[in-house]
Amino acid sequence: MTAVNTEFAWAALGGDPALTERVSTVVRDGALKARLPVRELARACVATCALAAAELGARRAGHADVPGVRVDDGAVATAFVSERHLLVDGRAPVTFAPLSRFWRTADGWVRTHANYPHHRERLLSALRLPKDPASVAAALAERSSREIEDAVYGAGGLAVALRTPEEWARHEQGVELAARPLVERRRPGGGRARRPAALSGSPLLPAAGLRVLDLTRVIAGPVATRTLALLGADVLRVDSPQLPELVDQHADTGFGKRSAKVGLGTDRRTFEELLAAADVVVTGYRPGALDRFGLSPEALAERRPGLVVAQLSAWGAYGPWAERRGFDSLVQVATGIAAVEGSGQEPGALPAQALDHGTGYLLAAAVLRSLTEQLADGGARFVRLALARTAGWLLEGRAAGEAASAVHAGAGAAAYDGPDAWLAERDSELGRLRYALPPVSFTGGPVDWARPPSPWGTDGARWA
Repeated sequence: MTAVNTEFAWAALGGDPALTERVSTVVRDGALKARLPVRELARACVATCALAAAELGARRAGHADVPGVRVDDGAVATAFVSERHLLVDGRAPVTFAPLSRFWRTADGWVRTHANYPHHRERLLSALRLPKDPASVAAALAERSSREIEDAVYGAGGLAVALRTPEEWARHEQGVELAARPLVERRRPGGGRARRPAALSGSPLLPAAGLRVLDLTRVIAGPVATRTLALLGADVLRVDSPQLPELVDQHADTGFGKRSAKVGLGTDRRTFEELLAAADVVVTGYRPGALDRFGLSPEALAERRPGLVVAQLSAWGAYGPWAERRGFDSLVQVATGIAAVEGSGQEPGALPAQALDHGTGYLLAAAVLRSLTEQLADGGARFVRLALARTAGWLLEGRAAGEAASAVHAGAGAAAYDGPDAWLAERDSELGRLRYALPPVSFTGGPVDWARPPSPWGTDGARWA
């Protein structure tokens, strides 16, 4: 069985095993409490990202030694629910819409996702449902979970039937995912990466001078690019004018970045100008969804030799569910996590959207490691992760009985007394923000983002 620890995640990125000795951990009891080893997964993802950042920074600064990495369970637990800690002028965010929840069905449970207006309309239209939750509950109680799942996905909506881990392991998509590595990495032929300038000064910003084109939405992808922005990258998030982001969600994940609107079908020239100067492209749409715009990894690397392309999806780029939309909450339901975390009478959920946040930090780590590899031999790099594959890693840790992974720390554990020590406030164009500080920490590195989030789509579509 697979260990849920930093060593496994670091190996999945091709890192030098000896460098994991640079990681120390502040263990805190009560952080991210769950039946599954969620705290260990969160800790490993953040530690791996911080170690990848420290390694890249050292190499670019010409240092022989990689700085030490410090992972505090309190900082990690706070950051993994950053969307819940956000306040805008004292107002708490809206996280889930009324129709995004579990529903009892004729033979079990189904979970729907309808935070975006177009998803809500597809859900209601597919099942010919009224809009009020009470009527929806009555209608779904008369149908089977799989019938609802198939009908809603067939209409482009989102609904997933509750499965056990054993049922998912037998499912064709589960079989496909289990055969894949946690992080898929490949190197296409040809192309030399631009050599970034040497680093100096304080704090150490490993990604300084690098340009990241951010084509992601919701949580996991934006967490990855938010982290790259923390580390000094010029991150420009680009969205279609026809697909506005949820205001609070954008505020939480927009730190350090700029946000612009570019229509791929109507303003292609602007996009190609951005691509021509990019070092990294991060995508978070369904596999193949951007191919019609010529944005497959191969097409991107052909037009921009030496590019790092990082792809994120819910279900993976293979198998019968490859083209399905998905979110963390739905992946928990399909893979059996909700069944494990449930009471026996009702399904449950992880204490955080840990698949989103964890995969986001792993995606950032994969980008950073790719950039480190490029310093030695150039060439384009493709990396790919899936929320459902991260879910498999979490479940494998439970099967191995590893509810507590080995840590490079002293004896004893402190208590997690709440998030206050890892929250900060600052002014922004959106208002006064209270937010979770970044958990990625290494000696000499940054402790906060250089800028607050911009209102969605209000920045110019150009590099800084």
